[in-house]
Amino acid sequence: MDAFLDILKYILPSTIVFLAVYFVLKKHMEVQLKSQVVKGRQEQQNTVLPIRLQAYERMILLLERITPQSLVMRVNNPAATAGQMHQELLAAIRAEYEHNLAQQIYISKGAWEAVRRAKEETIKLINIAATKVNGTANGVELSKVVLEMSMQLDKLPTQISIDFIKEEARSMF
Repeated sequence: MDAFLDILKYILPSTIVFLAVYFVLKKHMEVQLKSQVVKGRQEQQNTVLPIRLQAYERMILLLERITPQSLVMRVNNPAATAGQMHQELLAAIRAEYEHNLAQQIYISKGAWEAVRRAKEETIKLINIAATKVNGTANGVELSKVVLEMSMQLDKLPTQISIDFIKEEARSMF
């Protein structure tokens, strides 16, 4: 029994020291790991944030370029018929959209949906305007109808999307 107590005198303190060192080291390693994760995320954020902001800027630019007023002014072709003007307006919208397709990687799903919806609503507005004008009429007539219809809306679909994107971009800070 004395031998057991002698062994216990040595094993018990060494076990206590071992467990204390083990838990201290374990806690230290957890803190170090969390620190590395936070540091990695911060480095990633510093890299990704400028790219995301640039994508939001490009989406705003896309939306501004496909607003009916901007589109009509940019695609203005007085010699075109209403049918030709209709096709040119739609082609300009699609070209702008396709040029910025890759930006959806950097923005939220909601923001991309807002952009897509604004594009489709703008196309719909132009298509409706085209049905109100004779296809052989002057392109200026179609432009006039598009502008009149857009002015009748409380808020343009592109402006709704711009507001959404601005709010989302502000929330990143």
